[in-house]
Amino acid sequence: MRPRLVWVMVGLVLASLLAALAAHGQNKFRLKPGAGGQVCLNCHPNMAEKLKGKFVHTPVKTGNCAGCHSPHTSAHGKLLSASPGALCRTCHANVIPEKAVSGHKVVLEGNCVKCHDPHTSAHGKLLSASPGALCRTCHANVIPEKAVSGHKVVLEGNCVKCHDPHASNNKANLLKTGNDLCVSCHKAVGDTIAKVAFKHVPVSANCLSCHNPHASEKAPHLLKSPVPALCTQCHKPDSPRFTRQHVDYPVARANCVSCHDPHGSNVAGILFDTVHPPVASKRCNQCHDAATAAEPFATRRAGFELCRGCHSSMMNETFGKNRIHWPLMDKAGCLSCHQPHAARQKKLLKVAGADLCGQCHRDTIDWQVKLGEKAAQEKAAAGRVRAEKGAFTHEPVQGGSCLTCHQPHASDSARLMRQASIVEGCGACHDWLKHNSHPMGEKYRDMRNKNLPVDCLSCHKAHGTGYRHMITFPTPTELCVQCHKQLRR
Repeated sequence: MRPRLVWVMVGLVLASLLAALAAHGQNKFRLKPGAGGQVCLNCHPNMAEKLKGKFVHTPVKTGNCAGCHSPHTSAHGKLLSASPGALCRTCHANVIPEKAVSGHKVVLEGNCVKCHDPHTSAHGKLLSASPGALCRTCHANVIPEKAVSGHKVVLEGNCVKCHDPHASNNKANLLKTGNDLCVSCHKAVGDTIAKVAFKHVPVSANCLSCHNPHASEKAPHLLKSPVPALCTQCHKPDSPRFTRQHVDYPVARANCVSCHDPHGSNVAGILFDTVHPPVASKRCNQCHDAATAAEPFATRRAGFELCRGCHSSMMNETFGKNRIHWPLMDKAGCLSCHQPHAARQKKLLKVAGADLCGQCHRDTIDWQVKLGEKAAQEKAAAGRVRAEKGAFTHEPVQGGSCLTCHQPHASDSARLMRQASIVEGCGACHDWLKHNSHPMGEKYRDMRNKNLPVDCLSCHKAHGTGYRHMITFPTPTELCVQCHKQLRR
């Protein structure tokens, strides 16, 4: 026999042996076809219904019940071919990193079925319940019964935003260490901490110096204690230096964050970036009673009258207008929109742009969100096809620039508009005179109401309508025939 032929025959024999060994490994019980899965359903009919679940474990899906169970006898419950933990690790060996610092107790104990259903589930990852509900079965006390504030991800049951459910290279199964974990969501705070000239030492050390990670039963913003009790744990208000810095005012019972940015600032003393001049020059008694008075924090006058002393020209101009923004006239006065001591925003505004206006005009802001979502959906639906022309939203409104059109304090025009004429106001951005346009102005009357002139708002709504070009009817034709009835079809 030729040597080459011999080697070919030897190769075939070895291949046959390897194939037989592989087949034996896959079917070590030498079960008949279907006996590893389908035959099981004859005695376990309830499994047939479970197999209709949204998520099915791969061995179950492929009918390989013998992958986990022994068909004859076992030293383990449920006829498992090994202990539950050891059995799961045969496929899922990497759930615990080699150098893990911390591990979930049930995982280390091999009790995977505490969280996972081994067959099917309505939840991803074969979880036996939704992630939040599942975690709460053991960790029910992470949110106190009478919590004042709660971490959004915790309240949503999204624990895996911060924790690895199996094991981690960090303490407490955290995905990242220290502040790195917090700033992965709180990016603006992270940028502040990194860039500011004057840093708050506890913040740089660890966010948990001041905050509880899950919930707080004592204070808002997840603070461990309310302000100023939290602050006075480190800052001793009875020390001479502290008293001198605060010009003898008893700030131990004041709101520290009305002046100081707790996360750091570019102003000495970690005051907010915009500081009211009397505060910057430590002339607190310009607005408040003396530090020795019975009520040292009482203001010398109420409402806008207190501000008039320094801002008299602005006040006189404001009250000389026909229409005044109503928050200016209530008890809070200027403090409806402005902070009295210091603020992150320019002009001492409480919050920026539309967020401030939205505290009263919430309906307008919510409507802009809906219109923005509608525009995004239609753009996505159009795909590569050129989208239909015409905006759903007015750019200044969508961008939160309410003051592009409106005066914040007072105006002689309706709706506190900057311009007396709607046409002139819109014309500041929309140069409509350079193209063909519908006649507008006082000498043209609205055919639907002769008391009104024809202007931009006769056909458009500045905050959007849900229709393109912000017109008041679904199509231009439907709009036009409201006045030009002879053109109706």
